[in-house]
Amino acid sequence: MSCEACITKKAKGLGFFERYLTVWVLLCIGIGIALGKVAPGVATFLDGLAINVNGAPVVSIPIAICLFFMMYPIMVKIDFAEVVQAGKSMKPVGLTLVVNWLIKPFTMYAIAVFFLGTLFLGFIGPDATDLVKMPLGLDLPVGAAHGEGTVVLENGVKMLQVPLWRSYLAGCILLGIAPCTAMVLVWGFLARGNDGHTLVMVAINSLTMLFLYGPLGGFLLGVGKLPVPWEALLLSIGIYVALPLAAGYVSRQAVLKAKGEEWFNEKFLHVLTPITIVALLLTLILLFSFKGETILANPLTILWIAIPLFIQTVFIFCLGYVFAKLLKLNYADAAPSAMIGASNHFEVAIATATMLFGISSGAALATVVGVLIEVPVMLMLVRICLKTQGWFTHESEEYDGTIA
Repeated sequence: MSCEACITKKAKGLGFFERYLTVWVLLCIGIGIALGKVAPGVATFLDGLAINVNGAPVVSIPIAICLFFMMYPIMVKIDFAEVVQAGKSMKPVGLTLVVNWLIKPFTMYAIAVFFLGTLFLGFIGPDATDLVKMPLGLDLPVGAAHGEGTVVLENGVKMLQVPLWRSYLAGCILLGIAPCTAMVLVWGFLARGNDGHTLVMVAINSLTMLFLYGPLGGFLLGVGKLPVPWEALLLSIGIYVALPLAAGYVSRQAVLKAKGEEWFNEKFLHVLTPITIVALLLTLILLFSFKGETILANPLTILWIAIPLFIQTVFIFCLGYVFAKLLKLNYADAAPSAMIGASNHFEVAIATATMLFGISSGAALATVVGVLIEVPVMLMLVRICLKTQGWFTHESEEYDGTIA
């Protein structure tokens, strides 16, 4: 049964910004690398604008502002009064939750460890290291060991020196425990799926992340022998999920009351998507301005990180799609259920990696690679869905979207 009451605004396919998101990401990578090379002091200054706790920079103010504007448009679209409608379709909801929270985080960890810690370790460099932030509230002397890291003094600030591949692993973990972005509404629509179910799952995943993202992240980072900054994990969820969630809810109610639903859908929401993309691209410029030297020194770094992320995405999609078939879901629910698990909430992953490990860390770089491959890989999965519709039963529904 379609959950059309949950739809704030029906997706109408990829807009100009979304269709060429991979192109914009590549351009921003180039701009960021050039900025770091030509004017390294600019990026250093911006990174220095931070909120400090116990002498440690915990929140980068420029990044926090950009990431808020990435998250807010996602949250304001959610009609929380209709989330209960998901209970009418327990099979697809249950499948999505199981795949997202009981399977996906652990397969991401296993795949990343195999590729980054074993298969590609010789290319990354078994002795290569990365400097990451000290966990919030931790004050160890220089030379002390913490997990797989060692406390060192860098420009007068205590940092943890960890194996570089483990820093990349941390970014992959943070992606693996961040399911479903608002763009999955576009993927579901293009695949002729149930828009209502997709939107409800965006809401449910956002709420579930408040409770599971921190514990899962802390557990898997601990298993990966990386520092587990629990306080910063919880703080990141508060800043990058709870705050925009609350702002989205309050402003949604205020705009609907003042201007009405039609103005909200046709005018207000129309302005938000470009804001989201612009904020994302500005964040990427900052991130890559710090990682420019690493990329120029080893341009294959992006490839080593992208391969396990690509395999994980395809594997989770196939797993969800097969389970949907076994559960005898109709196609309209099966397609978005599989793609919700495959898609990542990369905004939160980037935010958390930046907060926990620093804007210049390998973990932050790994989350940005997730953005880089998101659009082409998800469009590939959309085409797979469209070509395999005959595997499932169908409900009569109108569709007017096309993809090239």
